Amino acid sequence: MEKKKVLFISQEIYPFLPKSEVSAHARRLPQITQEEGKEIRVFTPRYGVINERRHQLHEVIRLSGLNLSIDDQDHPLIIKVASVSAAKMQVYFIDNDDYFKRKSTLRDEDNVDYPDNDERAMFFCRGVLETVKKLGWQPDVIHCNGWFTGIMALYIKHIYSKDPHFKSTKIIYNIYNDAFDKDWDPRFFEKLKMDGFPSKVTDSLKDTSFNNITQVIVDHCDGISVASEELTSELQTIFDNSPAHKIGLIAEDLLSKELSAFIDKVVDEPVLA
Repeated sequence: MEKKKVLFISQEIYPFLPKSEVSAHARRLPQITQEEGKEIRVFTPRYGVINERRHQLHEVIRLSGLNLSIDDQDHPLIIKVASVSAAKMQVYFIDNDDYFKRKSTLRDEDNVDYPDNDERAMFFCRGVLETVKKLGWQPDVIHCNGWFTGIMALYIKHIYSKDPHFKSTKIIYNIYNDAFDKDWDPRFFEKLKMDGFPSKVTDSLKDTSFNNITQVIVDHCDGISVASEELTSELQTIFDNSPAHKIGLIAEDLLSKELSAFIDKVVDEPVLA
């Protein structure tokens, strides 16, 4: 039987960034999934705070060079790669000077959310998909970690749904007790329109609060999982009411087997309409 292919995307990954709940999970989950016999690829943003020399990042010229239009502006896509030798895996980095050169991640030095995080998320998700196509690698499922990655579900279910490369790709969204504090740009829905999203999607995203965006994301997922011991009441309600395949927080000693079985279940069920 052919190995299932799992694409992991995360807003941060240890050891390239300090250890946090998201970065630690994003480092661990691909490794244990690979050890369970699945084929993996891993993508994350190349924030300016990541030390390229220390972590031995290098540009992959054959994958770079594409321009992505966000809000009617072209932005060059640069792809870099590094290895996590202990996990026997490579990590691909989505880079662009306009969005990721700044010396921080998703918040500025005053811990305020960047006002263009919506565009950065759009660029990241589209950059991942275009790079995976260039790699000639067709994922059975995309496993999203962190709110920054969630709109991948929208792209897969709408913009890339007729692309032969992704027509059968499922989405799993891993829910963390982590949120953005500042509403996204109120023009977010207009930017999605420029990308070709239908009005039923763009109209649902005129409210750019964290809880509403999360609800729309989850509505487009085939599977959702819990990665934090406690969720806010709003997130718990979104999780409880979702018709997607669901799995709660998995104990560490059961993580490998149960995560692998959950991925199998999501992949083997019909694609959501």
